[in-house]
Amino acid sequence: MFTGIVTDLGEIVGFTPTAQGQLHRLRIACRYDQTTIADGASIACNGVCLTVVASGVEGSRTWFDVDAAAETLALTTAKHWKLGTRLNLERALKIGDELGGHIVAGHVDGIATLVSREDLPDMARFELSTTRELARFIATKGSITLDGVSLTVNTVRDVTFSVLIIPHTLSVTTIGGWKAGDEVNIEVDLMARYAARLTEMK
Repeated sequence: MFTGIVTDLGEIVGFTPTAQGQLHRLRIACRYDQTTIADGASIACNGVCLTVVASGVEGSRTWFDVDAAAETLALTTAKHWKLGTRLNLERALKIGDELGGHIVAGHVDGIATLVSREDLPDMARFELSTTRELARFIATKGSITLDGVSLTVNTVRDVTFSVLIIPHTLSVTTIGGWKAGDEVNIEVDLMARYAARLTEMK
């Protein structure tokens, strides 16, 4: 379980397709203390919960290896990742940690496409579109996770929605580099999903 508060920016420094391209072994460099990364640990990478299979230190940087399987490659932006791709990272919650964002499972629901970017004096406004199936879970002032970042929805119109990003978030996540046409991972709010399911069952 995660909160959508990014704690580091990682970089893919190793990329090995295996199993006829149905599995990618990724090596991600980061600034985490390697002694705190156990094999089997969960780390959210651009919102995708991946399992650490190995870790170590090379030079001044820690690295950890994860496998992106067929379903992850089919449903998320992981299919576009390559050497040099930068990723928003978050370690799994521990009991007693501050819940700074909202409850995030790390199970990406699909992809949103960036329609436009507007740079304002004190922030940036992004408009995105997604599928009708996912759009029904998105509400004004509700929570949403985009590439692993917990955000508040600003406006909603049919299958498009917007978010406002403050300078701090632009500087400590990959959002600062977003541009029109980019695809990002989207995880809808768990509470919205449960509320919709309860309504369906009535």
